[in-house]
Amino acid sequence: MALPSDEVARSEIAAQLIELEAGLRQLGLWSDEVRSPESLVSDQPFAVDVLEMEQWLQYVFLPTLYSLLQQDAPMPEQCAIAPMAEETLGKKPIACRALIATLRDLDRLITETH
Repeated sequence: MALPSDEVARSEIAAQLIELEAGLRQLGLWSDEVRSPESLVSDQPFAVDVLEMEQWLQYVFLPTLYSLLQQDAPMPEQCAIAPMAEETLGKKPIACRALIATLRDLDRLITETH
């Protein structure tokens, strides 16, 4: 029995989120620090005034999407994280090409669910 296309897309998104987290960990960009909700408050895109890109991915992006998946809630209509990651993470002295590719896949998968 085939899964409905929305269910397949959500499974693919979940797999990419796991891949993203693994990539952040492998590159040493994952923090064991617990951040308070107050420390994440920002009105800037990607919370650039309070977080580095990898922190935003860890503390905002991943938890938000995991929560949407858990609640079977709709995904955002559009997702375009990869360009910002290229601008920020791409300038770090680490090999993050695979991480950015994962974000490109997530952008595509999330946007295509609508």
